[in-house]
Amino acid sequence: MPNIDPEVLASSLRRLERVGGADIPSAVADVVHAAVDLFGVTGSGLMVADEENSLHYVAASNAPSKIMEEAQSSAGEGPCVTAFVLNRVVHTDDLSQDKRWPQIRDTFLRNGVVSVLGAPVRLGGVPVGTLDVFLDRPHDWDDTEAAALQRYCDLVESTLSTALAAQRAGELAGQLQYALDYRIVIERAVGYLMARHETGAEEAFTLLRSAARSRRRKVAEVAQYLLDTGRLPD
Repeated sequence: MPNIDPEVLASSLRRLERVGGADIPSAVADVVHAAVDLFGVTGSGLMVADEENSLHYVAASNAPSKIMEEAQSSAGEGPCVTAFVLNRVVHTDDLSQDKRWPQIRDTFLRNGVVSVLGAPVRLGGVPVGTLDVFLDRPHDWDDTEAAALQRYCDLVESTLSTALAAQRAGELAGQLQYALDYRIVIERAVGYLMARHETGAEEAFTLLRSAARSRRRKVAEVAQYLLDTGRLPD
């Protein structure tokens, strides 16, 4: 992935912003596909949180990108899940040497996903999803690349804001609104579990999500119950 010329990035953002108002699903797909050429990567994908606060595939530039998104959604772990939970850019330079996400590691490598850079997509400062890019070889991501991808996420925020305001994207708009409405409650519950179990944010998030799934309840409901009672539902 080459260092991104700020002027080239700005020009691309302006060009794509002109597309974003007419057809939201197509505009989102355009943004994801454009990231591949702009950043010189093998593939790119976008995920948005659902009612269980799990990230779900929205758009991908190619088949490996879609597999990458679906594997993380199913396992509840991966660089993009971490970027979403921690609300910051996360990367892996060589997944074959990275032990952080064992459930998705083999699937990624088998499909040529070797190095990944993921950034949170926000609405009004609240993370509602992630945008990621990947290469089919090891790569040392630097701060310039991370900053450029986060800047590119501003375009995604603009596009998703349009979808939410106009309610043109149907299910996508519903997911965005839910993520906005309940993110603070979920973050407080994650913080409570971190303090109680002396664990990290990812582990606490997984515990909360697993509790919701096993009880067939929404994550936000379980989070509110935890904050009200000091314990997870029986």
